[in-house]
Amino acid sequence: MFSRRTPAPGAENRLTQALAAHPRPVLDLTATNPTAAGLPLDVGPALALLADPRGARYDPDPRGLLSAREAVAGHYAGRGVVADPARLLLTASSSEAYGWLFKLLAEPGDAVLVPAPSYPLLDALAALEGVELVRYRLPAEDRWTVHASLVEEAADRAEAAGRRVAAAVLVNPNNPTGTSIAAEELATLSALAARRGFALVSDEVFLDYRFEDRPGDVRVAAAEPGEALVFSLGGLSKSAALPQLKLGWVLANGPAGPLAEALERLAWIADSYLSVGTPVQLALPGLLSFGEGAGRVLRARLLGNHATLAGALAPLAGVTVFPLAAGWSGVVRLPAVEREEELVLRLLGEEDLVVHPGYFFDFPSEAYLVVSLLPGEETFREGAARLARAIDRPA
Repeated sequence: MFSRRTPAPGAENRLTQALAAHPRPVLDLTATNPTAAGLPLDVGPALALLADPRGARYDPDPRGLLSAREAVAGHYAGRGVVADPARLLLTASSSEAYGWLFKLLAEPGDAVLVPAPSYPLLDALAALEGVELVRYRLPAEDRWTVHASLVEEAADRAEAAGRRVAAAVLVNPNNPTGTSIAAEELATLSALAARRGFALVSDEVFLDYRFEDRPGDVRVAAAEPGEALVFSLGGLSKSAALPQLKLGWVLANGPAGPLAEALERLAWIADSYLSVGTPVQLALPGLLSFGEGAGRVLRARLLGNHATLAGALAPLAGVTVFPLAAGWSGVVRLPAVEREEELVLRLLGEEDLVVHPGYFFDFPSEAYLVVSLLPGEETFREGAARLARAIDRPA
């Protein structure tokens, strides 16, 4: 009766089950909701922008109101990136953007290449669109850098299994490792994609939270020269810390003919949904301006909490806190003397502490933990102390 694209009820993992049955309040170091993080931000003026009386009129444009697309273009211009509003399309979120792009590029059963480690939501989004994920490795020994040769290896595996490759996803900067793709690798990958007939999708929602840019790293893939179709994703959720307002965008680039067709087909998909509300589009210039200040507050929080994490775990032998290259996550590697899942369950049981095991993000081996750097400073300091105490205590 039901589609296999959705999971059966009761398919929770051990951590979810243990958390549901936990008898005490927990300290959650997986929380990534900026509206619940106690940030010192007055969002009232930003929300007041939604009361523009022009929002009473419904006159939809499938690609998004021109004024809103021009605001996104201005957002990019402030970061040194040229973005033609004609190559922009608005969505309700980056998740919706993924869904539309998978519809645009893939037939059911086609393969989409995705990085490992990376964000686990991609599995659900792919399943909902009936496409198969094939992972390409980000090597730990090279700080999780994207290598076009490893993407090609994944494409070979997909095609050997009888699957057409529809797209390769970049998460730039990566969530949770924070690494970005180098321009040289992107150029090689673009040539590969053009030769093999697939597109590139670059998830850039953490564009404004980059702390360790290497010379030559790409900021916006769809602003770079290349041979393939490429789509860069962004949105208010991270850029303005306003996920509740539900507005994202896609910036497209590529050879003129395929680009024009892609934009026309995307507009047709968008016209079938018309999901972005008029009030948030009208408010977008002011919301992006608000995001400049919100970004400064968030960056200070992220850097401070990362320093707290590194300081708390520094005395522990064999424990590595990876530098914060970008994003909202802290990555910790531990000696592989206790399985990640058992450690995470022990942290919950002994310390009332919730963290992510590395396997949620497809880290290649034991033992990694991933924590959100978003919680308030005092909460995070207590969480880091509990984490250090539990790691230092034998299982």
